[in-house]
Amino acid sequence: MFGQELKKMGIATAYRYIEKNPKDNLRKLMTWVDRIAGEGPDSFEEQRKVIWDILDHPESNMYQLIMRVIEEVDPEVVKTVFSNFFLNAAILGWPKQEKLRAEYNCNIPWAILLDPTSACNLHCTGCWAAEYGNKLNLTFDEIDSIIEQGKELGIYFYIYTGGEPLVRKNDLIALCKKHSDCIFLSFTNATLIDEAFADDMLRVKNFVPAISVEGDMAAHDGRRGKGSYEKVEKAMKLLKEKKLPFGVSCCYTSANCDSISSDEFYDWLVDKGVLFAWYFHYMPVGNDAVTQLMPTPAQREMMYDRVRYCRRTKPLFAIDFQNDGEYVGGCVAGGRRYLHINANGDVDPCVFIHYSDSNIREKTLLECLQSPLFMAYHENQPFNENHLRPCPMLENPQKLREMVAKTQAKSTDMQSPESAEHLCSKCDEYAKNWTPSAEKLWNESHKE
Repeated sequence: MFGQELKKMGIATAYRYIEKNPKDNLRKLMTWVDRIAGEGPDSFEEQRKVIWDILDHPESNMYQLIMRVIEEVDPEVVKTVFSNFFLNAAILGWPKQEKLRAEYNCNIPWAILLDPTSACNLHCTGCWAAEYGNKLNLTFDEIDSIIEQGKELGIYFYIYTGGEPLVRKNDLIALCKKHSDCIFLSFTNATLIDEAFADDMLRVKNFVPAISVEGDMAAHDGRRGKGSYEKVEKAMKLLKEKKLPFGVSCCYTSANCDSISSDEFYDWLVDKGVLFAWYFHYMPVGNDAVTQLMPTPAQREMMYDRVRYCRRTKPLFAIDFQNDGEYVGGCVAGGRRYLHINANGDVDPCVFIHYSDSNIREKTLLECLQSPLFMAYHENQPFNENHLRPCPMLENPQKLREMVAKTQAKSTDMQSPESAEHLCSKCDEYAKNWTPSAEKLWNESHKE
């Protein structure tokens, strides 16, 4: 503990350099980070090399992104996010997670994604949350316990989804205050972001929204309802004026791939103050899923190219969770890097895979990670040596069928339970059609 406090003091000292002269003193901050990280497999050596390379090239778009963060975000918020995310969740938390992974011989996640509520004020096309109803909630004490248990395992990163998490905005802010050493990110439709909540975010400094955006106005309102796009722009304007960090969450479908990956869209994001864009592939989850929204192989290949283009050229950090599997060794679910806890307390391996054999109200977090379903993930990952085919549902549906059958996991959809066979049957043809494109892209990116 004493060593950790010394490291935090070192970061605080280094950060004061940044406040005085950011362009000249970023390198001093990274020198401190290098000292704290040390050497070895848990030192994030490759990631630190990437940052040093960015600092060596001030003309690059990623350097411009760093400058945007320093110049556009409240300094105290930057300091808190840096300390909680980069120091606590990564440099200090990761080695503890690695130690416990070896000790317990199970997955220990880097992040926990949880649903404070199933309630939502929108009814978006193709969203499984709409099937859950609006009566399920994790209590404040239950969320607090999850976080306390997580910190014992070295986990300092918590992500809210739902439903619409901001239905519980007062509880979420109270949790931020109580767990001031953690970083909290929330997916949100942005309709409940107002000035009072923005002021609360400024006060706690460790809450970051990821606003759901579907592309241009036509694409966004077409899926989320007329007037939704206007409310997103209003929320972004407010957050930017308050100098608060925020990003977007983008679900790409067969209907919006072009809109959501255009230069115009990327430039609009930057202009609005967006710092990061998380891209998700549409998943056919739920008995009433609109399978026609699944992207074609050509569209997914285009997204592969366009997100990488964005990372090379725009002052915006973009990641595609389905197409960037090569950077994280395939599937990150099942507690390998994250897990999902729904508003009923069911512990799912993934936010897109609603099967469970454990409930957080009946077991500890560690016991859930040691359950048969989570151990099946642990023993079978990666599900494919080609990490452009990472998922046991979307690209390897037979894997999910086998794990659910073997562990007798049950559907956690309270309104309309879906069998694993029904879900996976919607992915069989997709997996077959995507394989040639995935093999081509994988071979091209791994040429000697």
